[in-house]
Amino acid sequence: MSLSEVRVAVIGLGYVGIPLALAFARKFEATVGFDIDTKKIEKLKKGIDPTDEGLESEIKSSTLHFTADASDLKLSNFYIVGVPTPVDVYNRPDLNPVISACKTVGAALKKNDVVVFESTVYPGVTEEICGPILSEISGLKCGVDFFLGYSPERINPGDKHHTLERITKIVSGQNKETAKLVSDVYSSIIEAGVYLAADIKTAEAAKVIENTQRDLNIALMNELSVIFNLIGIKTSDVIEAAGTKWNFLKFYPGLVGGHCIGVDPYYLTTKAEQLGYHPQVILAGRKINDEMGKYVARQSVKLLINSNRPVKGSKVGVLGVTFKENVTDTRNSRVPDIIKELREFGIDPLVHDPSACKDEVNHEYGIKLADLDSFNQLDCLILAVAHQEYQDMGIERFMEMLNPGSVFVDVKSIFKVQDMEKDIIYWSL
Repeated sequence: MSLSEVRVAVIGLGYVGIPLALAFARKFEATVGFDIDTKKIEKLKKGIDPTDEGLESEIKSSTLHFTADASDLKLSNFYIVGVPTPVDVYNRPDLNPVISACKTVGAALKKNDVVVFESTVYPGVTEEICGPILSEISGLKCGVDFFLGYSPERINPGDKHHTLERITKIVSGQNKETAKLVSDVYSSIIEAGVYLAADIKTAEAAKVIENTQRDLNIALMNELSVIFNLIGIKTSDVIEAAGTKWNFLKFYPGLVGGHCIGVDPYYLTTKAEQLGYHPQVILAGRKINDEMGKYVARQSVKLLINSNRPVKGSKVGVLGVTFKENVTDTRNSRVPDIIKELREFGIDPLVHDPSACKDEVNHEYGIKLADLDSFNQLDCLILAVAHQEYQDMGIERFMEMLNPGSVFVDVKSIFKVQDMEKDIIYWSL
């Protein structure tokens, strides 16, 4: 297949799939964007960005064909799968979205077609699980009649600088010819260039360790923040001092959630356990990060006690509920852990978020979002997610929300203790 013959179809239109499909539509005619969610497709056809990433104008002007009809995939020959890869309640990989996508693509597959996976998986999934499913459904032989590729997604939601085109893309293929085609196709849209991995398993492993490494680095800082709190020194001050050495890596403590960093390490540990090895460091890091929501809540309660306020029935406000700042996504957010723990102490906090969908938050977590106007005369204010909207409000607005002598918990150290009014008790990770 030559580059001029490529007809792209992107399966899965979320944070990964939408910008990817739009980029390919600028280079390749007849590009298709497919998703099983008919409501999402209707929104996209109307020029609405369901991810709230500010892509409305490009969606409206694009020649991209949005569809929920799988038969529309039959004219394509270069399929890119970018569906979610979550974990179940036991933190085991849930490959059902990928398997379902394979069945959909398999029904449209023809000789010489290429299927590239972008979803984060453990090494071996593309060739050992996806390939056989595609073969079974299509009746074609993998590696002979059709070919596999893997190019892990590196989208960072809410980041307007590190966009799709500006991030180096790892590519790989089942054989040299496929790898070259995959490389050429992605090179046409990626300004930062592509990196050809040794093979598909290497590319799969590279992706899963990107997020595992970040998860562990944050876990280290979270554990250090607990230790420094006991010592009575500020973590941010320690990091700034240590950062004066050339080889110190600056990572900061925080709440680790979302559909990537808090999930992907479990894909790697599952594969390791399948091979008879029980990972220790990776799982220890996951345990630390998963417990930080409770830790923040308990520290807030201790500070309430120190401020001579009754814990039960205290008026507490929590700002932010998404998994990180400047996104609408609440998947795997650790903020609900804070709220759940506060409720265990008899506190029913007010919760606000300028970006999250009220109905979704209520449905998923049983949390009713409040208006910011109700944040007044608070005994404790927890800035859990540092949305830019909150930062732009300035510290004076937060001080207005608090009673004299109250508690301000600044999870990510957005402000400094010297910014506080003198009688406010300030704490951060």
